[in-house]
This record gives sequence, C-alpha cells and structure tokens, in this order.
Amino acid sequence: MTTIGVLAVQGDVREHLTALHSLGAAAVPVRRPAELASVDGLVLPGGESTTQVRLLGTFGLLGPLRERIAGGLPAYGTCAGMILLADRVLDGAPGQETVGGLRATVRRNAFGRQVHSFEGPLDVAGLETPLRAVFIRAPWVEEVGVGVEVLARVAEGPAAGRIVAVRQGSLLATSFHPEVGEDRRLHQMFCSMVRARAEQPPAPQHS
Repeated sequence: MTTIGVLAVQGDVREHLTALHSLGAAAVPVRRPAELASVDGLVLPGGESTTQVRLLGTFGLLGPLRERIAGGLPAYGTCAGMILLADRVLDGAPGQETVGGLRATVRRNAFGRQVHSFEGPLDVAGLETPLRAVFIRAPWVEEVGVGVEVLARVAEGPAAGRIVAVRQGSLLATSFHPEVGEDRRLHQMFCSMVRARAEQPPAPQHS
C-alpha cells in the first residue's frame, strides 16, 4: 500500500490528512527527512510560503525535498504549496526560495489580500462536473513551460483566463484549497497519480 505524506511544518496539514484518510489512503505528517524518505507521494499544503520555506531549512528538509521531487516523487501543492513547487516566483519576499520542479512561473498573492478571498464553481480537466474552488490569498500561474498541462482557468471576473491548476508528470498544483469542503476528487486524482508512479518498474541501472 502506498503512503502519502503531508508536509507538516505549517499550514492546512490536518485538513489534507482528513481528506486523504476519508479516501482510505495511508496518510502521515512529514516533518523530518526520515519521514520524507518513507513516503510515496507528498502534499504541500496551503499556508504562508515564506514561513514554510524557512521552516523547511530549519527542519533540514529543503535539500532532501528538492532531491526527491527531482527524482520523481509525486507531489501536490495547494496555494502556498503551488508557490513552493514553482521554479520561478513573482512578487515573492526578497530572496524567497522555492523547492522547484514545476516548470512554471507563479505570482504570489495574485488575487489580492485576505479580503479578496472568494469561492466559486471551477471546471477542471479530468473532472466530469465543476468543483467549488476556495481561493484564499491565492497565487496564479503566470506562465507554463514545456510539459506543463493547464487543468483549469478562472472563467469570469477580473481574473478571467488566469491559470489556477496545472499538472506536470507526477506534479499537481492548484491555486485553491480542495481540502476545504467535502469534494475529494482532486485528492483522489493525486492518490491515483501516486499509485501509478509506485507501479512503474524501476529505471534500469547503468554501470
């Protein structure tokens, strides 16, 4: 059985664990390199991206996390987690680092401050019906690179056309918070990605 970790340094950790457990997934919090080494996939939750990346350094997780994602670890970043996965960040704090791996440019706090948080129906590729997306001080994807599939764009309003969900191989990222509410379809999508990756035969070793 595959095990999915939830990065537990700051943010919506409990909500993601609850969502994954509701699907029957083996889900565990990850705070240490040894815990990271034991999981088959990882959720990077919403929260405060600058605080999260600082704590990743404090817990000795930044380097190991970069290595595992570069090595193909499936990861799902929501809101701040999307920022952490992005190779490039606009409007970040001075010197803000990321974990990287997602060939995209993400604009931090793109939708504005907390008072501009909103929710509404959103069409997502791969889902038969719209989900209700909750945006809280959310980023959006400014630009995608080669191999990045756009899964969702805002349909209307001042942000119409902005990219808010993407996938690149084993990496999934959304601007919004699917752990809020009862719709588990994106968590289910990620669980399927983790299982598919775990079932792949190991790459041949070259001497």
